Amino acid sequence: MSDNTSLYDDTLELLQELIRNACVNDLTDDSGHEVRNADTLERFFADTDVQVQRFEPHPGRVSVLFTVPGGDGEPLTLMGHTDVVPVDQDKWTKPPFDAVIEDGVLYGRGAVDMLFITATMAAVTREVARSGKPAGDLTFAALADEEARGGWGSRWLYAHHPDAMSWDNCLSETGGSHLPNSLAFNVGEKGAGQRRLHVHGDAGHGSTPFGKDFAIVKIGEVAHRIAAADAPVATSETWTGFVKAFRFDPVTEQTLIGGQGTAEDYRAFGNLDAYAHAFSHTTLSQTVLRAGGAINVLPSHAYLEMDIRPFPGQTQEDLDEFLRQALGDLADEVTIEHLITEDATQSGTDTALWQAIESTAHEFFPDLDVTPVLATGGSDLRIARRAGGNGYGFALHARARDMAEANSQLHSHDEALHLEDLDLTVQAYRSLVRRFLGV
Repeated sequence: MSDNTSLYDDTLELLQELIRNACVNDLTDDSGHEVRNADTLERFFADTDVQVQRFEPHPGRVSVLFTVPGGDGEPLTLMGHTDVVPVDQDKWTKPPFDAVIEDGVLYGRGAVDMLFITATMAAVTREVARSGKPAGDLTFAALADEEARGGWGSRWLYAHHPDAMSWDNCLSETGGSHLPNSLAFNVGEKGAGQRRLHVHGDAGHGSTPFGKDFAIVKIGEVAHRIAAADAPVATSETWTGFVKAFRFDPVTEQTLIGGQGTAEDYRAFGNLDAYAHAFSHTTLSQTVLRAGGAINVLPSHAYLEMDIRPFPGQTQEDLDEFLRQALGDLADEVTIEHLITEDATQSGTDTALWQAIESTAHEFFPDLDVTPVLATGGSDLRIARRAGGNGYGFALHARARDMAEANSQLHSHDEALHLEDLDLTVQAYRSLVRRFLGV
């Protein structure tokens, strides 16, 4: 355990309360109830002079900003989210909202995603508020609705109150897990290119199908052709750095870097093969299919929904062109509807905040390199980057937690946090904030 026992104990106690508040976001407007965690955090800061801003754009969907005013130096914003995803109660062997600790492991929904980081951010911010004036403003943002892409949280805040906090230098989830020879920290994330593909056919009675144009058969062929197409491959400096961290043989390394990797080549990443493939490809997951109602009626309309994640540099037009090419002679019979669309975002590594991340990582693991990576999902950091700021994922895990192990806890049954990782993250955030803000 660190010598900073009081800060760690405060963080752990807060983390357990945040888990027990069970702010479950099922992607509907009236879920989440982040007001419970917002109230907890306001009590946590009650004896400090932080500036508090509270926003409730929808009943119960509360975000709170806690700011320690600083000097004229660079500001720092710690972006935590307070909502968690639902649980399948029957699949858990531990109570998901009791925050029980067994053998040095804390179990609970949100323990890893991302309440341990949120609690750490709060505790370190409170410590700064009690200790003195930082060189620049320090803001801890406890944001609602991250799990539903921030419609009542970060996206709403930027749309309606863009000046409520600084977006210049932001930290959020996640980072500090281990690759074979380095520590990985997120510098960007893939975008969203959700699509709904519509086809039409003949209506009619199910008893007389002869000669009919079946919408269901057509949508099945649409799904088959897209699944058979080769997805676009990214070749970038970030991908190159990730591959080099594994120190593969030269042939495998160059094949993967050049975008010619086969399924067998990706198996060289071991239990990170799916992540590596998603890192380097546009991913297209066919997730929803709808057609028909009554069993004796031929449906004249069917649609397929797809969760598509583009990599940095791809446009929405690029995705549509890929789909049209994959569909071939069916393209003219398919209507492509855009659902949620957001381009990928990425921050550079030539910034003062990234340099602080590298220095902090080397403080705890001096023998490891630092590797920038992409998140294959989404986080609130994309809003900071769109606002013109820099955003990075930051936490710190023990050597026993490689990236595959850390990622496996996200949205999992029996989600679990090793308290060793909480202690490291508390120490690392304290060090980084002091380093960046001169406190």
